[in-house]
Amino acid sequence: MMKWSILAVSAAVAAFLLGQGASGAERAVPIPAPALDVPGGGGPQAAVFAGGCFWGMEAVFQSVRGVQSVTSGYAGGTRATATYPQVSTETTGHAEAVRIVYDPKKVSYGTLLRIYFSVAHDPTQLNRQGPDRGPSYRSAIFPQDAEQRRVAAAYIAQLGKAKAYPRPIVTRLEAGGFFPAEAYHQDFFWRNPTHAYIVRWDKPKVAAFRNAFPQLAN
Repeated sequence: MMKWSILAVSAAVAAFLLGQGASGAERAVPIPAPALDVPGGGGPQAAVFAGGCFWGMEAVFQSVRGVQSVTSGYAGGTRATATYPQVSTETTGHAEAVRIVYDPKKVSYGTLLRIYFSVAHDPTQLNRQGPDRGPSYRSAIFPQDAEQRRVAAAYIAQLGKAKAYPRPIVTRLEAGGFFPAEAYHQDFFWRNPTHAYIVRWDKPKVAAFRNAFPQLAN
């Protein structure tokens, strides 16, 4: 993210590709749909997902038909330390996350989970995503109610049983508030299309979403 210079990003990319191969977020085929889902209907609902740098996560979910807004922010810590300089110390307990407000009549919570696990991030990376390392880049879901928690837990179990990934899923279900990030982080993908980080790590995610879920792309 901002702390990565172009040279640092290039070096990290090379090391990651040599050691890990293609990112799980660049899957050619989406994973199975959830067997259990939150009932649709009613007014707008919110979902909070963490999965590495929020720039790419935000852009993926902004591209989903039925999503009304996406906010980048910090989840799991306190309001007092929810700033980028403090979170970057990896001592505040926050995870970089996105808050998604969506119309459940157009897209379900389960569908958002499927996108999250398929293309938005790699749920097998512990406390990291791509070149970013530390607990603020962890894979975590912050259910907004008991039904979301039940559906998310069931889906993680379903994917584990199906061996959808070559490595174990490390995604955690957590509780905690969500605090919007600084204004310069919002819509970063769209405002900085040539940024080295965006080009290497986030544009492939958005492209993967559009390729895997064309019927859901706006």
